[in-house]
Amino acid sequence: MDTLVAKYSRSPYEDEFYSEQQQREMTECLPPLSLKFDLPPIENPSAFLRAMTDDHANPNAPIKLAHGTTTLAFRFKDGIIVATDSRATAGNWIASQTVKKVIPVSRLDLVTDKPQDAPVPGLLGTMAGGAADCQYWLRYLAEQCTLHEIRHKRRITVAAASKILANLTYAYKGMGLSMGTMLAGVTPQEGPALYYIDSDGTRLSGNLFCVGSGQTFAYGVLDAEYRYDLSTEEALELAKRSILAATHRDAYSGGYINLYHVREEGWVHHGFMDTDPIFWKTKLEKGEFTNVTADV
Repeated sequence: MDTLVAKYSRSPYEDEFYSEQQQREMTECLPPLSLKFDLPPIENPSAFLRAMTDDHANPNAPIKLAHGTTTLAFRFKDGIIVATDSRATAGNWIASQTVKKVIPVSRLDLVTDKPQDAPVPGLLGTMAGGAADCQYWLRYLAEQCTLHEIRHKRRITVAAASKILANLTYAYKGMGLSMGTMLAGVTPQEGPALYYIDSDGTRLSGNLFCVGSGQTFAYGVLDAEYRYDLSTEEALELAKRSILAATHRDAYSGGYINLYHVREEGWVHHGFMDTDPIFWKTKLEKGEFTNVTADV
C-alpha cells in the first residue's frame, strides 16, 4: 500500500528534465491530490475471487459468485401479498442488508398529492438472482408497459407484461443472465394474477411462488398455513413469518422484511421491518424457534 501511495503522491514532473525550482512551481499550479482509494472490502481480493469458481486450480475457470435471497408472493381473496428479505450477497460476503427487491413495473397514474398510504396503480416485480440483471430488465419492462398504457389508454394485463419479459429473457438464454422474478397485479380482466419468470424464459402462472436460496424454508411455513380465504391481516402475518423463517435458517437471506399488498386499486407498502424484533416477538408469543435458547 505504501508503494501505491508513493507512486501517486510524487510530482508528475519528477521524470522530466526540470530543475527542482521548476518542478516546485509547476506542482503548485496543480490541484491537490486526493489519496482516497476505493479498495475491496476484503483482505485478499484475488484469493476471494479464485475460491468462487468451479475449479480452483484452473486459472481460466470463470468466476461464479453465489447469490442468495428469499422472495415470495401468493394470491388470496383480497388480492396478492408480496414479501422479500433485503440481503445481497456475493459469495460468502454480505454486500448489503438494505436492498429493495420489489420494483414497481407500471403506473400510468402519477398523481403526487395522494395520501401517503393511498394505493399506487400498477404491477410489482420481485428480484432474485443477479441484482443488475433483475433491475435492468424490470425497469426495461416498466418502460414497455408504460408505452402500452399510453398507446391503448388502459392498464396492461399481468399476463401480457409477463409474456413480454419471458420473451426478452428467452432471447438471451444461455448468455449468463441470472433472474428469477415474479410479477403480481390485479386487473379488471384477470383479477389477482401472479406469474413466475426466469432467465431461461420459463413463464408460469400460479397461486403461490417462493424464489431464492431460502425458498425451501419459506415454503415450509406457507404450505402449512396458506388458504385462499385468508383475511388481509392473516395474509400479511403469514408472509412475514415465512420470510422470517427463511432469514433464520438461510445464511444468504436476512436484513429486513419488505411487505406489500396488491389490490385492484394498486399496491400498498406495509413496511420495511427489521427481522430482529419480529423474531423475538414471534418466539415469545408463539413459542416458535425453540432451538434458540439465549436469554431475552
